[in-house]
Amino acid sequence: MDLRKYLTYNTLLFDGAMGTYYAQHSDRPDYPCELANLDTPQAVLDIHRAYINAGCAAIKTNTFRANRLTLGARCEPVIRAGYELALRAAGSNAFVFADIGPIDAPDEDALVAEYTFAAFAFLNCGARYFLFETNSGDSGLYTVARRIRERMPGAFIVVSFAAQPDGFTSDGELYSDLIRRAADCPYIDAVGLNCVSGARHMDALVRRLGPLDGTLLSAMPNAGYPTVRAHRTYYEGDPRYFAEQLCALRDAGARILGGCCGTTPEYIAAAARALRETPPRPAYPPRRGDDAAQHEAPAEENRFWQALCDSGEKPFAVELDSPEDADVTKFMAGAAELRDAGAAIVTIADCPIARARMDASLMACKLRRELNLDALPHMTCRDRNMNATKALLLGLCAEGVRNVLIVTGDPIPTASRDEVKSVFNFNSRKLIKYVDSLNTGHLPSPFHIFGALNVNARNFHMQLALAQEKEQNGAVGFLTQPILTEQALENLKLARETLRGKLLGGIIPIVSQRNALFMNSEIAGITVSDKIIAAYEGADRARGEELAVDICAAIAAATAPYVDGYYLMTPFGRTSLMARIMSRIRRDGSA
Repeated sequence: MDLRKYLTYNTLLFDGAMGTYYAQHSDRPDYPCELANLDTPQAVLDIHRAYINAGCAAIKTNTFRANRLTLGARCEPVIRAGYELALRAAGSNAFVFADIGPIDAPDEDALVAEYTFAAFAFLNCGARYFLFETNSGDSGLYTVARRIRERMPGAFIVVSFAAQPDGFTSDGELYSDLIRRAADCPYIDAVGLNCVSGARHMDALVRRLGPLDGTLLSAMPNAGYPTVRAHRTYYEGDPRYFAEQLCALRDAGARILGGCCGTTPEYIAAAARALRETPPRPAYPPRRGDDAAQHEAPAEENRFWQALCDSGEKPFAVELDSPEDADVTKFMAGAAELRDAGAAIVTIADCPIARARMDASLMACKLRRELNLDALPHMTCRDRNMNATKALLLGLCAEGVRNVLIVTGDPIPTASRDEVKSVFNFNSRKLIKYVDSLNTGHLPSPFHIFGALNVNARNFHMQLALAQEKEQNGAVGFLTQPILTEQALENLKLARETLRGKLLGGIIPIVSQRNALFMNSEIAGITVSDKIIAAYEGADRARGEELAVDICAAIAAATAPYVDGYYLMTPFGRTSLMARIMSRIRRDGSA
């Protein structure tokens, strides 16, 4: 029977999770189950038949991780064997879908190439139905969908995304944005969700989404949430409950249903029976508490952003490193001095050079509460996964912090990596997009998101291209690296012509010739001109500070036409020096 005709009158029920079911019955649970297509084909055939006997009307080929980046030269034989096994099992009793999971490619061109290779390998086997599942973003999907349709105009293509119960994927994408973009693609027939979320949470996401005009909706939840025992993962949900929730998903508008991780033939049998015996019910609207887009609290003012947008004085953002130990006395006194000297906001680095300091976000909250001083905590992509990042952002929002600076973060030093593990769930552009997605309907007061701009980069055009991508993802301004050369000033001018967001020109006081040489040699992103280095020769501390004030004031004057504010970096905790610099810049009329 033709699949499109079938879907006109029926709900299409898929099988469950080949991977987790195979692992439960294998003496090698970590063995890639896709290789079983070649090594133990009877085991794969038996699993397919178990799901078909349970009552599903569609099965997925055992090819979730079948791509060249994972399997190398074995990829095509695995795909060919997987498709043939699924056809043998299905006969005339089930539709066979070519299953293509997410691919960890280095860039979009490589991703499209790998998707295309896998899709064409299936097309060469005669495949007509395709499922691209468990995606955290949509990069490359629309291109490969078009290529499939060009090769086979009658192909049926399903694209499915993996979202957590809060609606965000591991890439920080909001599920509704992904689904609506996919639904707008003319080459995609159905779009939906699978994996990560259990059935009840997926039902809430589907109901929050609302109808999709002209595009079928799919939903394939996990069998609840996993537990780990003796290094093995188990799902211990109730098949009857899962079946009830699939009926609810059908009633919410999903025409394609199935199971993901942990769903065995027992789950699919219960679902098939429930879908057959339970009459559809009218979809009900989401409960008020389920709709994350509804918040009654008014947005709070953002004093620093207002100062940046004011056509009067250019505000100062002054960086102050958080303490290396638990004593905050000096830090708080320095921050108070900066506030009294006219700093509009204090920026706090997130464990610079990957060495632990007191948490920047916690210190930002402390400044807000105890000094009524706005803070701009840096937030790196290092050290936190998406859950930890969201938890921190929610806390910052509740504490009245309204601005964040998103940077990738310095890597863990090589010698430390055996003891301290790096966690990079995002790069800075993806994290900016994630925070911007949280702003849209998930927070009562949005964050203003800033990025870093390295005006000292040798290939500054690449830096500008990245900055433009950050703006597209939600960044509203940039803090630049220190401007200590003529080339850095020229790059700043180019940034002003190119970028839409606010620019805060970076200024760092040089306090000695030794300090200048150290920065030039050992601090990434800082370049000090030979002229400035020579000026400090033979200078003592007092003379060094006088030079620092003069040079910083001159830099402020030179950059004033191109910036909306100044980003001052405090050397060695010398907040009194920063107060002098701010006073001088104001006196000279540059602020």
